[in-house]
Amino acid sequence: MNRLLFLSTCLLAAGNASPFVSDIKPRDICDGNTATTRTEWCDFDINTDYYNTVPETGVTREYFLELQDVTVSPDGVSRSAIAVNGSIPGPTIFADWGDTVTVHVTNSLTTSGNGSSIHFHGIRQNFTNQNDGVVSITQCPTAVGDTTTYTWRATQYGSSWYHSHFALQAWEGAFGGIIINGPAASNYDEDLGMVFLNDWSHQTVDELYLSAETNGPPTLDNGLINGTNVYGSDDSDDQTGSRLELSVTEGTSYRLRLVNAAVDTHFRFSVDNHTLTVIGMDFVPIEPYTAESVNIGMGFEYTDSCDDEDSSNLIPIVSKTVGDDSNDILEIATVGAVGNLFKWFLNSTTMVVDWADPTLLQLSNNVTTFEDSDAVIELPNADEWVYLVIETTFAVPHPIHLHGFDFFVLAQGTGTFSSDSVTLNTDNPPRRDTAMLPASGYLVLAFETDNPGAWLMHCHIGWHTSEGFALQFVVRRDEILDLIDTTTLEDTCSAWSTYAEESSVEQDDSGV
Repeated sequence: MNRLLFLSTCLLAAGNASPFVSDIKPRDICDGNTATTRTEWCDFDINTDYYNTVPETGVTREYFLELQDVTVSPDGVSRSAIAVNGSIPGPTIFADWGDTVTVHVTNSLTTSGNGSSIHFHGIRQNFTNQNDGVVSITQCPTAVGDTTTYTWRATQYGSSWYHSHFALQAWEGAFGGIIINGPAASNYDEDLGMVFLNDWSHQTVDELYLSAETNGPPTLDNGLINGTNVYGSDDSDDQTGSRLELSVTEGTSYRLRLVNAAVDTHFRFSVDNHTLTVIGMDFVPIEPYTAESVNIGMGFEYTDSCDDEDSSNLIPIVSKTVGDDSNDILEIATVGAVGNLFKWFLNSTTMVVDWADPTLLQLSNNVTTFEDSDAVIELPNADEWVYLVIETTFAVPHPIHLHGFDFFVLAQGTGTFSSDSVTLNTDNPPRRDTAMLPASGYLVLAFETDNPGAWLMHCHIGWHTSEGFALQFVVRRDEILDLIDTTTLEDTCSAWSTYAEESSVEQDDSGV
């Protein structure tokens, strides 16, 4: 039986697109690793504590991405969409552990006339909050015809994805892969790169949004793997499109990097007659375990029937212990509909933030009190532990994603959370940037305030983010202004305000 080695840390690159790259220097600190030494990397290895130790490569990887309105037929049915450099998924960003990455993003959406941004999912942005790419939080939208430059350090290794964080653009096709080369938890022969799973409709998600608000999430028409699939039954004469094909050699082990880029669909991934070895989740390498299939929720991996994989399997190789909570446990409840529209709450607030007045701009303008609809929780102190309880009585699971941190999953379950009856796992619990809030259940998270900035936390179901299922943590406010380029921030916002007024652009969702 052929053996496929499966990496559960994110995505796959578009097979027919190449990134526009300039000034890529060769790796000069070491040769990386080989098929029999995957746990090694230069003078480091899989046991190196990447939170405290990062290779000094001296290398900057520079990429140029362009968001474009396109007409596509990924399953043979034509519709409008948004592509990155002409493809869906967009080109993959490659770097080595320790490299600096600079990405220039140009908004060429002249047909739809929308703003844009790019968020680098799972990149912690250590002390680089302004480069997180979240409209209404870290920047104003990039206006049509303009370019925004993001720069960040690859302090961890593995796979993830980038996507637009403007309205529903990510689910119109504005996404692509990130691969940070480094050690791996198990040996393998070849790397097949990113594999994107996403749902797909023959209408745009913008066209479906009103229905999602009024009637609940619609059922989409199809699913895609790396941007392709057939449409219609196999015995039909009018089946259109084509399936993804990957060539493999018997007896060779392959690394796959999976990501669920769906707006609202869970996937179970398997390869017939093969065993998968899972070696990572998000940017966290784990003790390898085998599985016949892996279940993947929106924005991340390992969900089964809308629940997470057994947490006992998700053991980080670099062991960490969670400190005592420095404050009272923050308890956050989610509830449902408001009037005739579906709106979601975190911390009793539906987030509605302003594209033209992001949090960082407010801080630059010395705003001291935020609006309730900004959904801000302030955490002023450095290096304190925050425990967070999220609960829901609704029979709908939610993938919860936090920007700026790897959080620790202390507990998950159905029913009502009680500190008297629920035992919190603080001894090397699963560590990730996205975890599932079970239907009619609770999720207990912890993170350390070691990264100043304005950081979004939200449900990664696209409809729910646009319906306000989000909040933000303003962490170590007094340090933030020293870390941002206020001139760039203000210039981007000025350009956006001018464009939005001239083009009569109106905000009709939560702003994130």
